[in-house]
Amino acid sequence: MKAKLLQLVLTTLLLFSGLVTAGDPLIITKHSDDKIELTSQLYITHVNATIERLVNPAVRWQKYEPKAMLGIGEKAYWVRLSLSYESGVSRQQIISIANPHLDHIEFYHFSGPTLLKQLRAGDSLPFNQRPIISTHFLYSFNNHQQDSHDFYLRVKTSGTFSIPMTLWTIDSYYQNAERHSVFYGFQIGVLIAIGIFSLLIAVTSHSFSYSYYAGFVLSITLFVASLHGLAFRFIWPNFPSVQEFALPALLSLSMMFAFLFSEKAMHLKYHNQTMLRLCRASAAMSLVLLLSGLLLNYSTALTINIYAVMLSSILLMCMSLAQAFKGNKLAKFFAIGWAGMMLGALISGAIYLGLLHWDLQAKTPFMIGLSLEVVFMAALLAIRYNDERLNKLKIQKDALIQANKAQETKEEALRIEARSSEKLSQMVQERTLELEIALRELNEANQKLTEQTRVDSLTGVKNRASFDKRIMAEGRISRRQQTPLSILMLDIDRFKLINDSYGHLAGDQALRVIADKLKETLKRPTDLVSRFGGEEFAIILPNTDKIGAQQVAETLRKVICELPISWGEDSIPLTVSIGVSSEIITSEEHTTLLLEQADKALYQAKNDGRNRVRLYSPDQD
Repeated sequence: MKAKLLQLVLTTLLLFSGLVTAGDPLIITKHSDDKIELTSQLYITHVNATIERLVNPAVRWQKYEPKAMLGIGEKAYWVRLSLSYESGVSRQQIISIANPHLDHIEFYHFSGPTLLKQLRAGDSLPFNQRPIISTHFLYSFNNHQQDSHDFYLRVKTSGTFSIPMTLWTIDSYYQNAERHSVFYGFQIGVLIAIGIFSLLIAVTSHSFSYSYYAGFVLSITLFVASLHGLAFRFIWPNFPSVQEFALPALLSLSMMFAFLFSEKAMHLKYHNQTMLRLCRASAAMSLVLLLSGLLLNYSTALTINIYAVMLSSILLMCMSLAQAFKGNKLAKFFAIGWAGMMLGALISGAIYLGLLHWDLQAKTPFMIGLSLEVVFMAALLAIRYNDERLNKLKIQKDALIQANKAQETKEEALRIEARSSEKLSQMVQERTLELEIALRELNEANQKLTEQTRVDSLTGVKNRASFDKRIMAEGRISRRQQTPLSILMLDIDRFKLINDSYGHLAGDQALRVIADKLKETLKRPTDLVSRFGGEEFAIILPNTDKIGAQQVAETLRKVICELPISWGEDSIPLTVSIGVSSEIITSEEHTTLLLEQADKALYQAKNDGRNRVRLYSPDQD
């Protein structure tokens, strides 16, 4: 408030003390410098008049004092410059005004009473309408001996009323322009490179920190380009309305990204929730400022944003210092880098707002602070990236150790499993061997059991069940192959007398001896001897006709008749009667019929006197 009051008093004094006619013209000789600062030679008036009235000597002019013109607001002044050229050599010279943000300039060049040139320029007009294409306002003219020049400028602006006017020779101006182009190109190129590099890292690593930093650097780069007039020249030359809102909007956007980046850079999520919420609220307010700036006039929007930048710089500095004192390593680097940014923003903002009256371009402190801030923030990100890389390496190393331990555990488990498997396999083999032995014994037992169910236990020949099963099978073979099937029914003569005379044991012995002799005599494996019941034996002779069957029966009768059977001191005479039946089987019932026929033939042999063989004939029915 005091600074505003001081500015008002100073302006009033200048207005009343400087109400004089314009001073003597600036004398240009052959010894004059190639570059002459004209600010001290300028006179201004606030009279709202036409150019015809201003050339009247009665118009009062006051000395142009840059410090009295500081501050942002709507201003409109007439500016006058007088030159006198006294060199004998003609010289082409350029007048430059190094403020690319003057809204409207009406330029009049008089030589004596003659109007030589009238021009219009300013950033309220498309860029290509400037008399010389340059970020600064330029006017070129020729100086001849004894020439006098009067320049009148009607300047209107809603920003700072700064008129840094300089007189150049052609060569010196373009040499200076080249130096500035290299400097600005390097400065903006470095910022763009850092911004794009951060953006690429953000895209590849999906890091919010690099995303916000890239947004901050790229938006501040665009702000710097606008501040130097380069954005209007190269990016939106045909859109003066964009130029009107560019600086406030880019300041708001830069602040928003600065708060978001600060939150991530200092890890406020893990260190201080209050500061985290404050950063996010400030970022939201910056976005509100950006949108509201589009609705406000330029001077109001720019003033609000400059105050906001100054306040934000102090706020972020306090937050970084608080975190740095708590031992946050990243906050220390942030505080060092942001210190330059804060000082630059505060000094430049104070100069723009007219709070400081330093003989210094308002943007210079900000540009110096920005350069330091970008370098330190890049270093901070590099340190953070390195810390994250080391943490990842540590995690990978720990994971590798865990993986090795897991592999060793797995290998040990596999070894244990292999040993267990080997032991189990051995046990299985042993158990399998035991089971095989048991199975073999069981099979043998089953075979014995099966054999017992099929063999007569007394004589050792097949029993009646085996006979019935076998005769059915042989009957099917006979029917299928049309071969004869023969059956012999054999009965021991007077067997009851043997049992009664010598006892049942003697009878059993007689049965065993006869059964053994029958098996011994029948050589073919297909022949079957079975005990049919009591003292009867039944014999199956497959593929044997009647004649063959009779011969076999007769042989068996003779062999048995000659058997010596002794029981104690006694000799037991044995004879058998045999009935023979032989036919080709034609049906299932035919087999049973064949057995009945053999039985009938046996009874016929018994009736005929025993110890003989009889072949079945139909007359036996």
